[in-house]
Amino acid sequence: MMKTEAKIKRFHLTQRTNDIISKTLSYFGLVILSLVWIVPILWIILSALRTETNVDGDIVGIVVSNYFPNKIGFDNFINLFTNSFYGVKYAFPLWMLNTLIVAIVSCVISTFLVLSVAYCMSKLRFKMRKPLMNITMILGLFPGFMSMIAVYFLLKSLGLAGNTSAKAYMNILGLILAYSAGAGMGFQIAKGFFDVLPTSLVESAKLDGCSNFQIFLKIILPMSKPIIIYTALMSFTGPWMDFIFAKVIIGDGAPECWTVSVGLYSLLFGEQANANNFTQFAAGCVCVGIPIVGLFMFLQKYYVEGVTAGAVKG
Repeated sequence: MMKTEAKIKRFHLTQRTNDIISKTLSYFGLVILSLVWIVPILWIILSALRTETNVDGDIVGIVVSNYFPNKIGFDNFINLFTNSFYGVKYAFPLWMLNTLIVAIVSCVISTFLVLSVAYCMSKLRFKMRKPLMNITMILGLFPGFMSMIAVYFLLKSLGLAGNTSAKAYMNILGLILAYSAGAGMGFQIAKGFFDVLPTSLVESAKLDGCSNFQIFLKIILPMSKPIIIYTALMSFTGPWMDFIFAKVIIGDGAPECWTVSVGLYSLLFGEQANANNFTQFAAGCVCVGIPIVGLFMFLQKYYVEGVTAGAVKG
């Protein structure tokens, strides 16, 4: 009996030791991953607040050699919002406004398309339903930039890409179409959420004479606040932070129509680029990141609900 108790104690001790080792390794790995994420972000923030220069005025040399600045201030933010770039007065606020317009309009269109397709795939039954779901699943495995050239030439033939001078603002419309036209293919998460909603509500509404659009608008959407917020958030962050499609569709002409990503890129690599613009580039990065961080923090509850609600069908 005593031998059995000793074996049990040794087993528990070994198990406790294994748990401690496992937790220690897990926390160590999490700390390493946190540093990988935090160090570059902190470097950008510190660079945005850096105000000192050396004898030659070479800010890049200081940024590379010194991680922590000797002088901090908001001069880079002030200069970024007040200076003219590429002959455009108050260029950065204008780029931010262009990006905001593209992101908001694309968000509205994309959210409606995603939720509409998700409702059709979840609550309606038709012949090509499963084949369409399989096709969209396969197409979703390919990265979006693979279609970039085809999208550009299609928009170019319609006069919605690569325009300069008076027609430059047509590029903004082309960019909105590029972001929102294929949004309906990303319906999978929203479909999982709609699958949880009782089908009996849809059937009862149909018996009362409601059309599918009325059911979707007056019954499904009021019950789907988490997935609406999640879809809208994802639809907004994509255009807000994208660079590849914006650079290809807008091009190098008409700086007044650039988005913020194209404008910041041009500060360092454009025709009038200056390496000492890096601190202003960092300030622009901070300005771009603040709205996204604020949205995620404010809508975190709904974001998690929208992702997890359809994980288990009940």
